[in-house]
Amino acid sequence: MLRATMTTHKFAVGEAVSFSPDKGQEHTGGELFEIVRLLPETRDALQYRIKSQTNDHERVVREDQLALA
Repeated sequence: MLRATMTTHKFAVGEAVSFSPDKGQEHTGGELFEIVRLLPETRDALQYRIKSQTNDHERVVREDQLALA
């Protein structure tokens, strides 16, 4: 019997993070975000919903685009 590997999120809801966008993605440098929701894995990458601490803008990002603030 095969078992699915459970991957756990690195960041928790409420944590402050910085966001590093992919080339060509819109982003204001130096802005801090808060994790507002943990999302399921998509295309082998865990995802999060984050909210800007400056202007309340929300976006969905991959875990590899985030770092603790």
